[in-house]
Amino acid sequence: MCLAIPGKILEIQEAGPLRSARVQFGGIVRQVSLDFVPEAGLGDYVVVHVGFAISRIDASEAERTYQLLEEMGALEAELPPAE
Repeated sequence: MCLAIPGKILEIQEAGPLRSARVQFGGIVRQVSLDFVPEAGLGDYVVVHVGFAISRIDASEAERTYQLLEEMGALEAELPPAE
């Protein structure tokens, strides 16, 4: 199963028309494309699916969603430890 997971934008990189960011999911940080959410900025929360931010959400909704995913045990499969 592949879920969309909320994360916080820590750093944004721009290479021409392409935008990507370092996004934090709990204690894990991953590189994510921001091409589908051009309005996303530093410190914003985004919902990420297979390496792409697909929408922006507020901090309280991100936290609530993250807690529900943790309770369901769904995060372990979606966010394996960084290598």
